Amino acid sequence: MEKTAIMLGATGLTGSELLKKLLDDKSYKNVKVFGRRKLEIDHPKLEQFIGDLFKLEKFSKHFIGDEVFCCIGTTAKKTPDKVVYKAIDFGIPVQAAKLSKENDIPFFAVVSAMGANKKSNIFYNKTKGEMEEGVLAQHIPFTYILRPSLILGKRNEKRLAESWAMTLFEKLSFLFVGPFKKYRPNPAENIARTMWEIAQKRPASKIILAEEINQAI
Repeated sequence: MEKTAIMLGATGLTGSELLKKLLDDKSYKNVKVFGRRKLEIDHPKLEQFIGDLFKLEKFSKHFIGDEVFCCIGTTAKKTPDKVVYKAIDFGIPVQAAKLSKENDIPFFAVVSAMGANKKSNIFYNKTKGEMEEGVLAQHIPFTYILRPSLILGKRNEKRLAESWAMTLFEKLSFLFVGPFKKYRPNPAENIARTMWEIAQKRPASKIILAEEINQAI
């Protein structure tokens, strides 16, 4: 069966990797990308919808497909305003899940983070936890939440301190064994591959932990 995939966050580290996989996969006839700016990609299967993702409901009539992949996310450094931060990391994924439910899309996969907990005193973890709760509340039949550790990969923007930390974590990742294995960094390609595999295999577990992301589902 040829499927239609819907993507949010295709310009990000994980999203860009996942987009490549979906476009290369012959089982997808169409890949719809919703974003704030147009991608510099020309592909016969790619269909782009540009606009304000804070008003995602306006895309409702185009938000039709078989699977939704949400890779939306920001950082405290990039978005210091907590109101805007929450609108991105909580608001967009939850609204996407609501549209998926309304339009009878049976599959929804979203990237969250290790430590996500709605009861946390840490704003970042609390926001991710509330997002997970909001997504799960839609009761989409095949809902999957990925909780990666530090995400490794080449970013377009320059983040010197983060780049240094990522290089260090990557070189020392072999030390993360036993009870520390769950803290091992996750290459963006691994996260993208896992999201793609989940869509094909539909495993029973709804929560995919960091250590599971670094191995086959």
